Amino acid sequence: MTDTQHQNTSTQSLANLQHVSYALNNGVGELILNRAEVHNAFDEVMISEMIAVLGYFAEHKDCKLLVLKANGKNFSAGADLNWMRKQAKMDFEQNLNDAKALAKLMQDLDTFPKPTIALVQGAAFGGALGLICASDIAIATERASFCLSEVKLGLIPAVISPYVARAMGNRASRRYMLTAERFDAPTALKLNVIHEINDDLEAAAQPIITALLANSPQGMAWVKTLLARLEDGVIDQDTIDYTSERIARIRVSDEGQEGLNAFFEKRQPNWHTPTDTQGVL
Repeated sequence: MTDTQHQNTSTQSLANLQHVSYALNNGVGELILNRAEVHNAFDEVMISEMIAVLGYFAEHKDCKLLVLKANGKNFSAGADLNWMRKQAKMDFEQNLNDAKALAKLMQDLDTFPKPTIALVQGAAFGGALGLICASDIAIATERASFCLSEVKLGLIPAVISPYVARAMGNRASRRYMLTAERFDAPTALKLNVIHEINDDLEAAAQPIITALLANSPQGMAWVKTLLARLEDGVIDQDTIDYTSERIARIRVSDEGQEGLNAFFEKRQPNWHTPTDTQGVL
């Protein structure tokens, strides 16, 4: 199957989306939560559709980065109530399969091979924090509100916990996962859940998008895999050998050679396409 045929097949599989939408403009892919009437709450359909869109953009050669955003007043209220009612009646195996689907969504976003930006407004509760913390960059409005509310229902934020704990640290995670208290955008900023506060999310994202579009696609993808390898914080001989191999390998790669030659020849590398990102979002 050719790339064009694969993309056509992927597009057809996304033709009947119910709970999310997507767009691709000037290299910027958008995955949009589109259940504003229920505050973009998750259910099994939304999770499946998000996985499908992520897979489509991961393989789309024209997608250079991904913006995750939501329609309506709230980013996401977490789990959908009707979905939770169904889960309460499921047996262990059914619940396990349900949890694995959400785990795949979080992993697919975390390991997405291109930069990701989450734009957050209003409420971001439960699983929504997983999406935010699994994104590379997150921007929120001043009045955004965050909460890990699972223990109020006798549950735990299990599937999202690796991403949340990595972002805010284990000590802060203990507090906010145990108390289930809400915290505001300035607190989220201090906790490294978000990187910036701005009430104009699109304007705040534009300079970041411009910077990302100017960078080496391979270089950015390798940065993500490099940092994933270094998450345990251990610096031993294996770490030294791995990082040495990575820089040597990328220097001799086609894109690495192009970037170095472009620098010394004082020209733009061949991946750099000047684009007007105004109005992209």
